[in-house]
Amino acid sequence: MRFLITAGPTREYLDPVRFLSNASSGRMGCALAAAAREAGHAVALVLGPGTVKPPPVDELVRITSAADMFEAVLARFDGCDVFISAAAVCDYRPVVREERKIKKTGRRISVELERTADILLAMGKRRRRQVMVGFCLETEDLQRRARHKLQVKRLDFVVANGPEAIDADRQDALLITAAGGCERLAGVTKRQLAQRILEAVTKRGR
Repeated sequence: MRFLITAGPTREYLDPVRFLSNASSGRMGCALAAAAREAGHAVALVLGPGTVKPPPVDELVRITSAADMFEAVLARFDGCDVFISAAAVCDYRPVVREERKIKKTGRRISVELERTADILLAMGKRRRRQVMVGFCLETEDLQRRARHKLQVKRLDFVVANGPEAIDADRQDALLITAAGGCERLAGVTKRQLAQRILEAVTKRGR
């Protein structure tokens, strides 16, 4: 099978040196890429500027912004069998990116933000035969919001967890299926979670 996996954060620059981002390290997406590659699948990994070293894959695409990631995914989506969106994509970016460093003054400043492209939603509308997996990180009402995301974005699976999972060695997670199932995974490593996701995906894709 041909896997297309996204990992890591994106950066949305305010000026040449400052940006909006998040705490994602890219470890989960890279663990998924490693598990798929070790299982003999072809893997394209679209990786944001996280802290983790990527595993050996068939194609590694380094990106910075949400727009970069959207373009990289769109160019490869039709040729994949499985799309796993593990990246923590910024939902907003500055409307204006200053060409020069914003200088410090004694006054407050305001930054106007606009939505970035919703990669999962766009690929969900585009999908034909692909198995699709999304991730949902929430601080409250986790299962309900994860199921809503699964339905709206036409996913086969959604992996739900809280912010404590970011760059953690072990984490709790929910693996929710379009068929209504919900598997609770407690204290698993990124590698163990990746292998469980891979098992579910390959079974679904047969």
